[in-house]
Amino acid sequence: MSTESTAKTHKFKAEVSQVLSLVINSLYSNKDIALRELVSNAADALDKLRFEAIEKPKLLPEDYTARIRLIPNESDRTLTIIDNGIGMGESALAKDLGTVARSGTREFVQKLEEAKKAGDANLIGQFGVGFYSGYLIADKIEVVSRAAGSKKAAKWSSEGQESFTIEPAEREEAGTSVILHLKEDHADFAKGWKLRELVRRYSDFIDYPIELQVEKTIKGEDGEEEKKELAFEAINEASALWTRPDKEVTKEQYEEFYKHLTHDWEPPLLHTHFAVEGTQMFKGLLFLPKRPPFDMLNQEHKHGVRLYVKRVFIMDDCEELLPRWLRFVRGVVDSDDLPLNVSRELLQDSVLVRTIRKQVIRRVLDALAKLAKDDEEAYLGFFRNFGSVLKEGLHFDPSYKDKLGALMRYESSKADSLTSLADYVSRMPEGQKDIYYASGASSKMLASSPHLEGLKQRGYEVLYMTDGVDQWALEGLGEFDDKKLVNAMEAGLDLDGSKDDKAEDKKEDASDEGSDDKKEESDELKALLERCKQVLDEHVSEVKPSTRLTDSPVCLVIPQGGLPAHLERLIRSHQQDMPVQKRILEINPTHPLIQRIKQEHEKDAESDRVAGWIELLYDQALLAEGSPLPDPARFARRMTDMMQQTAGA
Repeated sequence: MSTESTAKTHKFKAEVSQVLSLVINSLYSNKDIALRELVSNAADALDKLRFEAIEKPKLLPEDYTARIRLIPNESDRTLTIIDNGIGMGESALAKDLGTVARSGTREFVQKLEEAKKAGDANLIGQFGVGFYSGYLIADKIEVVSRAAGSKKAAKWSSEGQESFTIEPAEREEAGTSVILHLKEDHADFAKGWKLRELVRRYSDFIDYPIELQVEKTIKGEDGEEEKKELAFEAINEASALWTRPDKEVTKEQYEEFYKHLTHDWEPPLLHTHFAVEGTQMFKGLLFLPKRPPFDMLNQEHKHGVRLYVKRVFIMDDCEELLPRWLRFVRGVVDSDDLPLNVSRELLQDSVLVRTIRKQVIRRVLDALAKLAKDDEEAYLGFFRNFGSVLKEGLHFDPSYKDKLGALMRYESSKADSLTSLADYVSRMPEGQKDIYYASGASSKMLASSPHLEGLKQRGYEVLYMTDGVDQWALEGLGEFDDKKLVNAMEAGLDLDGSKDDKAEDKKEDASDEGSDDKKEESDELKALLERCKQVLDEHVSEVKPSTRLTDSPVCLVIPQGGLPAHLERLIRSHQQDMPVQKRILEINPTHPLIQRIKQEHEKDAESDRVAGWIELLYDQALLAEGSPLPDPARFARRMTDMMQQTAGA
């Protein structure tokens, strides 16, 4: 710690200390990537300065040339990474290097701890803590930085333990210098051959020259002795990867560019590299990650691709080029036609941006379709990770429903694994007109649901919708291959293959709630239905005979346009004032238990015993669908009484 009065020592937040410990001691196994992470940070600083200079040209000196320099020093055992980018002031150093993952740091630490226990080092790349990877090879890091447009510089230093120090410093130009005081067993990072090898492997595509300081021998003239002097030489190709023809880019180069762009630890699942030429010209390089970020389902999760205009960086997370339902896509789009001073307001109203957006969506969906065709197992892995987000497109962008519908995968009553809608249709027996699905909290619960008994008896396959977004997604899809998607748990189900249009149009009539359209309904059963409605009036909107039940006595079905019970409970947990949805109780007229209750009702229409059985039937229907009972203690007493009667106790 500096003893000068101008130096200030700050404590890391407690969570940051935990992150540093995890990064340094647990999660990084490949020490070489420390250089890649720091070079990537330097390139980002150069990008940001070019962007700021669009509005403030004075930030760039007349003779300005963007560059990254590596200065190894074997005798001092140091490596310095220098850029002349945007730079940082004292407050920025404290904020950006003194905190990690400022939003949700505690959750971040928890996730890292879980990754450590699971032996999963790949998670670290999702949080953008690349700077701290420097402590893998250094026991002390110093950062000297001067913000563009400022005359003052500051120095940040820390040994990566409990605190860091910030003090005034001197720097000739704007930018940042990161000085790594290398650990003894990592002294080779101060050797030129090592740095050349790492830059060639990890950072060759960086769109700025990466210059290595070398010692050159100068031949003497006219008898003078040879002398040595320091000079810089470029050691990377310095060509933006997306501007190269895809045939000239190797798989390894794509992977390293993806890691540079995202700080992900794993290579991507797939990429699509394209160039559009004509009245509008733009290039793109898009990637799909193998794993979702921990906050992907958070509405605050940033999304979008990195936008360039004529290879000049404009902005990160350009969400105007990518819908939220593709927020897992990462990549770069470079336009030749947008102005350099483009703003988010202009992007929102731009016809060109809408054209690019359509191309981005089409390229991603085509790439997914190709993956599903070429490697179904890999695609299923993708869908398990990202399917919930992809489904959102059916609701928010139904114009893509045909392409998205082909990409959907669901569990079902017949398939051993996730199945496509096309495969479902190929298995449909003769006479089946519609695609049937059921919504519930789990496929295991749906597999034994009484709602599916009639469908299974007819040999019809049922898709299991267990994702919270399925209900809204299917409203956008509507049909597939000219076949309607029909909810097997809704009222008005016609097992001959279509929903009863009359049932859909039917309006509930409180004065005639016990009536039913089915011709086979008898007057004798109508009396019992009316008694059930009287007993359960607080809970159900209607009681009617069922054609879907074969083995179970009762089930609860959703009124037209209603929500499945598990979704209703989920929404009510967030919206306490949400009104309770009354469902319809369907009764199996041929079930022995229903016949027995009907006989008892015929003997005594006001029997309390019959009322108790009716309440038990309702509770049974709730249990069968996984819903909580309104009064579990009362249910237990009724069950005890019934068992005593049956046992003759």
